[in-house]
Amino acid sequence: MAEITASLVKQLRERTGAGMMECKSALTEAKGDLPEAEVVLRKRGIASAGKKASRTTKQGTVGSYIHAGAQLGVLVELNCESDFVARTDDFQELVRDIAMHIAAADPQFVRKDDVTPAALEKEKDIQSARALNEGKPEKMVDKIVEGRMAKFYEEVCLYEQPFVKDNTVTIDQLIKTKIAKLGENISVSRFARFKVGDAPEAKA
Repeated sequence: MAEITASLVKQLRERTGAGMMECKSALTEAKGDLPEAEVVLRKRGIASAGKKASRTTKQGTVGSYIHAGAQLGVLVELNCESDFVARTDDFQELVRDIAMHIAAADPQFVRKDDVTPAALEKEKDIQSARALNEGKPEKMVDKIVEGRMAKFYEEVCLYEQPFVKDNTVTIDQLIKTKIAKLGENISVSRFARFKVGDAPEAKA
């Protein structure tokens, strides 16, 4: 099996527009064979989705999910490029799935870039103190913290979270699959999660 190098991952990303983790996973499955890895991504519906990511999304839908018992509810704005796609069953299903996921997983932000500097610094301080308390060498702390931040992003960022109905894919991968199928860029603009007794806070 060929070694999965950063260079190989980069080549596949440039050829398909898929994300780094998707490319690495596909290359692993294809045993380092670049053309075969591209086929793997196409089968998953991820290839070419990344290329559409820069396109403007000004249409879409505001979807909702109310959990049984009506104690928990979610509003989410999912955008696409055309009203036609916004009305399709595939798009509407994605809106419902994402709203239900938000209700279950309680993300705090949409993407990594949306994490506030204050939240980031607080988490880094926590992980740094934790590493030192565990007796890790001080010179290794920064590297350890960097590794643990991936888990933090997975916990608080919608796009990084494993999809509650299928934890083998992230919300980002789920959206990319629909982008590939529908042929338009799709993105979550914002969401709000309401729980009886809690002060609701809109996420953007």
